[in-house]
Amino acid sequence: MSDTLLLVDGSSYLYRAYHALPDLRGPQGEPTGAVHGMVAMLKRLRDQYPATWAVCVFDAKGPTFRDEWYPEYKAHRSPMPEALVEQIEPIHEVVRLLGWPILEVPGIEADDAIGTLCRIGGEAGLDVVVSTGDKDLAQLVNERVTLVNTMSNEKLDVAGVTEKFGVPPHRIVDYLTLMGDAVDNIPGVEKVGPKTAAKWITEHGSLEGVMAAAPGMKGVAGENLRKALDWLPQGRRLVTVVQDCDLAAHVSGWPALDALKFRPVDEAALLAFYKLHNFATWRKELEGRIGGAGAPAAASAGAQAGQASLFGGEDAAPVQAEAIERRYETILTREQLDTWLQKLRDAPLVGLDTETDSLDSMRARIVGISFATEPGVAAYVPLRHDYAGAPQQLDLDETLAALRPWLEDPKAAKLGQHIKYDVHVFENHGIQVQGYVHDTMLESYVLEAHKP
Repeated sequence: MSDTLLLVDGSSYLYRAYHALPDLRGPQGEPTGAVHGMVAMLKRLRDQYPATWAVCVFDAKGPTFRDEWYPEYKAHRSPMPEALVEQIEPIHEVVRLLGWPILEVPGIEADDAIGTLCRIGGEAGLDVVVSTGDKDLAQLVNERVTLVNTMSNEKLDVAGVTEKFGVPPHRIVDYLTLMGDAVDNIPGVEKVGPKTAAKWITEHGSLEGVMAAAPGMKGVAGENLRKALDWLPQGRRLVTVVQDCDLAAHVSGWPALDALKFRPVDEAALLAFYKLHNFATWRKELEGRIGGAGAPAAASAGAQAGQASLFGGEDAAPVQAEAIERRYETILTREQLDTWLQKLRDAPLVGLDTETDSLDSMRARIVGISFATEPGVAAYVPLRHDYAGAPQQLDLDETLAALRPWLEDPKAAKLGQHIKYDVHVFENHGIQVQGYVHDTMLESYVLEAHKP
């Protein structure tokens, strides 16, 4: 038995799984990428962090107390993509089948439920591990509470938070207040980013210290700080994770945590779920374990070579692929973009794909763009990701303007998957993509037209 409470920021991870994985589809054409990512992440977490108590926390539908405090809270957030909406119910189903308790509390955000569980777990003498990609939760870290990020393999204890953000966990609220949060539509001090926020807090000790020093602050930053003084207490209230939520109606025996113990895996129902969604490797693995049809599946050469996604999990391809070095990059700065623009110009053929906010090509808007210039060498440009913990991203219009000459160059050879869709999407942004020489969806259809 391990004295550990394992908490999963489910709402953050379902978005991250959706955006990180390709558009996987089940036997009936249903989207399964986010489901696959959640299963792989939960399996990995349970292997890496043995725990007796655990809960996967999701945001409930409807407004929360922050909407009452500030009606503009999250007012600019894009609606959940249709393909992700379709996966919410199966995600909840498989989380339960894997033995994880689920917690959704109407009127309370997942962050606040997690914050309350961190406090209760710490007071009970448990080590608390929170799996999240949300920087806001760094304010919860202490000697008992650690954050882990399965996508980046990052682990943040007190020293890790201080090193990453430039301020200790107990000053993260002050840090976030000064910067604001564009994703949640919480204003901060205009043009104050991470470096300035950390510098001010280091120099003046706290938000209160920074505010007290505002009259003597010079330059544009000082002027902007003085303009924001009346707002900052409300901003601080909005970014503070509440740790005293009443969960009695949702956790049996609260504040005792017995109801949050891992439950036995429902193997029969889980096997049926894997079959339904065509998660073949996991199906074979489970069949071998419970003595059902089939034998335990050995890891494929692809999986051994590291072909699993950012979330880990099964290898989807039944064929063995030659092991190659993989150099994948997320483009977050103009310098990176300029470097890749030159790579695009130099490459004889470039794989091009878009991430969008709708399956309807006539309405879809670009969320991100990816490129591959050779096997194992690829990059992704996130442009409108607004999930909790999303990084600072390049401006959409400026990025498209930089890419336009290459996108519209008929001599720049490009390949895509279902290029008709991507052509429409770029046209929605006023760009006429030229130079497509391959459509892998069409080619696959032609090559396999004889198959039923």
